[in-house]
Amino acid sequence: MMMLAFLACNDEKKDQAVKTEVKKEKLPPIEKEYGFVLNDFEVIKDTIQPGDSFGYIMDQNGVDHGKVFEISNKVKDTFNPARITAGKKYVILKAKDSAKTPKFFIYENDKINYTVVSIGDSIYAEKKKRPVTVKRREVSGVIVSSLSEAMETQGLSNLLVYELSNIYQWSIDFFKLQKGDQFKMVYHEKYIDDTVFVGVEKVDAAVFKHSDKPFYAFRYLNDTVTGKASFYDEEAKALQSFFLKAPLDYSRISSRFTKRRFHPVQKRWKAHLGTDYAAAYNTPIVSTANGRVIASGYTSGNGNYVKVRHNDKYTTQYLHMTKRAVRKGETVKQGQVIGYVGSTGLATGPHVCYRFWVNGKQVDPFRQNLPSAKKIEDGLKDEYFAYIQPLMEELEQIPYKNI
Repeated sequence: MMMLAFLACNDEKKDQAVKTEVKKEKLPPIEKEYGFVLNDFEVIKDTIQPGDSFGYIMDQNGVDHGKVFEISNKVKDTFNPARITAGKKYVILKAKDSAKTPKFFIYENDKINYTVVSIGDSIYAEKKKRPVTVKRREVSGVIVSSLSEAMETQGLSNLLVYELSNIYQWSIDFFKLQKGDQFKMVYHEKYIDDTVFVGVEKVDAAVFKHSDKPFYAFRYLNDTVTGKASFYDEEAKALQSFFLKAPLDYSRISSRFTKRRFHPVQKRWKAHLGTDYAAAYNTPIVSTANGRVIASGYTSGNGNYVKVRHNDKYTTQYLHMTKRAVRKGETVKQGQVIGYVGSTGLATGPHVCYRFWVNGKQVDPFRQNLPSAKKIEDGLKDEYFAYIQPLMEELEQIPYKNI
């Protein structure tokens, strides 16, 4: 009998141990995000749909109109509920009470930045950032059919296409790359939690071998007033031009500057004193240089247009916009969006007609010897050469990819 009692006692202990293990396994992992322990809340995750408003979202989650009005007034300086954008993600944290009372609304501005809006008893809004780490990388690639394809083959972000295009837009025509062209880069990538890629921080150095000629580019802070870095080559010459080559990312040049062209709308021969860039509707149009807007309006021929004076010598104009983004008298920076592609005025399809004046005379910008950006002064070149030397050596150590 004593043996039987001993066995029974043993079985009870085993059962108790199994139950303890089961209980431990059922405990959910602690989930932290946006500065909250999500386990403490009822969590609603969703995406803003076209036509959604802040009021509608709140109403669907049990917040009445009076409270929405109060929230909007109190947080408008930090978070404007009227400007939420379709496609953005949001999270609502509700209390785990019988009423499931909404406590927080979290709006993801982008992958890094988000806004926390307290919608409970205490109403306030805070802008916050996810922790980001930066990793330095060295890469190389070779062109087979396109730069995008070369990046994809290497498993690289397509954002690097834009980085290289921006760096070399004044020296390399990326529509005319050749099979066998090669590139190497040293750059920094941004990650959330060390794993989620969220963008390119900056490019330190690059070399693009096009038609067997190497084009070097080194990022260097030459303008200490603005804090903006520019790219220079191995001889300290600026890669950036005073003017961008084009006012947008275009699919093709549909009509060039000419003294004689058959007008597709007016059906007659006349001068076309501009360059037409075909692009999709609402493609952003940017100012090709710093300047001041001297006209922003509409005419039956130009449609919606913007005209920018850059200095006493140069003026540019941008026609046929679907809408304008700047007003007369505004100061604009090179690359700033001033409007969007349309087909207003005398136009048969979506494009921007880009016009260029030198000393009051309309000219073909492709035939102009345009000035470069801020150069490195002779007295500072030794400092620049010392700065790029280790970057040059690093680029040389990276092997080129071959077809």
